Amino acid sequence: MIRRAATVLVSLGLASLALAAPAFARPEAAPKVSIENFAQLKTPLPYPYDEAADADAAVARAKAAARAHHKLLIVDLGGNWCGDCRVLAATLELPELKGFMDRHYGVVSVDTGRFNKNLQIPAHYGITERMTGVPSLLVIDPKTDQLLDEGHTAALSDARHMTPQALADWLAQWTR
Repeated sequence: MIRRAATVLVSLGLASLALAAPAFARPEAAPKVSIENFAQLKTPLPYPYDEAADADAAVARAKAAARAHHKLLIVDLGGNWCGDCRVLAATLELPELKGFMDRHYGVVSVDTGRFNKNLQIPAHYGITERMTGVPSLLVIDPKTDQLLDEGHTAALSDARHMTPQALADWLAQWTR
């Protein structure tokens, strides 16, 4: 069957297209998370957002680094007042998840205050309505500057009601 398909492509002059077409990449499976619930996280939970940072510059640096290292970019939008944001930050620091994230993603945290700061960042990716919750994670292909998780950016805004493994699984679905 494959030989016949290749013959058809060659006869149509599309052999180079067949050779150039990438195989469909499957996401890497999420690592097995060492804790069963968020109560097992190290406390105090981190305050991951620099409220005085220049968000535009931070995102630009992170995007350039992710592109240079052939990784996806996650822009983590939230605020230090948000329990789910702090749970996410602590979970990302688990050694098994940190290693996974370091292999696949560049991550930058952007303080959005109480939904009133640095809103130009999500707006750049077409999110112009009020964010439905935080953390909101923008998964971006830094080569094309395209949002990959459109419609799912606020999926972790109720992170504390997920399991740590479910959070890891959600993050793994975007890898390639």
